[in-house]
Amino acid sequence: MNFRLLQTGFRSAFFNMALDEVLVAEISAGKSDPCLRFYGWEPQAISIGYFQSLLSEVDEEKCKNLGIDIVRRQTGGGAVFHADEITYSIHIPMNLNIVPLRILDSYQKICDGIINGLKELNIEANFAPLNDIITGGQKISGNAQTRKQGIILQHGTIIKSVDVDKMFELLKVPDEKMKGKLISDIKQRVTSVDKHTNQKFSFQDVIKALIKGFAKTFPEINFINSELTEEEIAQTQKLAKEKYEKKSWNFLR
Repeated sequence: MNFRLLQTGFRSAFFNMALDEVLVAEISAGKSDPCLRFYGWEPQAISIGYFQSLLSEVDEEKCKNLGIDIVRRQTGGGAVFHADEITYSIHIPMNLNIVPLRILDSYQKICDGIINGLKELNIEANFAPLNDIITGGQKISGNAQTRKQGIILQHGTIIKSVDVDKMFELLKVPDEKMKGKLISDIKQRVTSVDKHTNQKFSFQDVIKALIKGFAKTFPEINFINSELTEEEIAQTQKLAKEKYEKKSWNFLR
């Protein structure tokens, strides 16, 4: 069974989210093989979950001043600050029976790819339901999932390094008096690849390890290096402009 292996580099938040949607449609229509994709964010960005209110979660003015993109995801979950991390997305047709259909089990199976990849970096990690990966009791990866057009789309982050103070400059805190305690709590609960390895791995080093991890987790899949077609790029740019850059989408709630 063949999957496209896409490394799309550093793109805007709007391009990244639009491409996930384009790939779902392409795969569902039989125009593309299923995909495993790795990417980064340029500029840095905050993505909010589908059901969140942007105004309640994000300091829009601060993001604008610092050149930080804000985008709404197709998937649920909380606000995420995308900076020094590796992000993946995987698009799996449900009829292939590669992952269990039960949501919790499917999360665990896909997250095993991340866990096995982290082992390649000498980081022992575990799945923490519903959708986190932890090492040493601290979160190193968060994941989200949606199912559309017969396709399971799961994407998530593997934190390479984390700047909690900057994150809290950009996110709104319900009780400003509790902000210091929240920052302290997050610093204790969240970790990164850099903190758990003596070697400073590059963005590409981590991707190589994750590819090995997914190959081990899914031995029945041939992950074949692939490039986006000109048509896919054009569709993604169009969708980014017409949907993901629009206030009508990002201020949906």
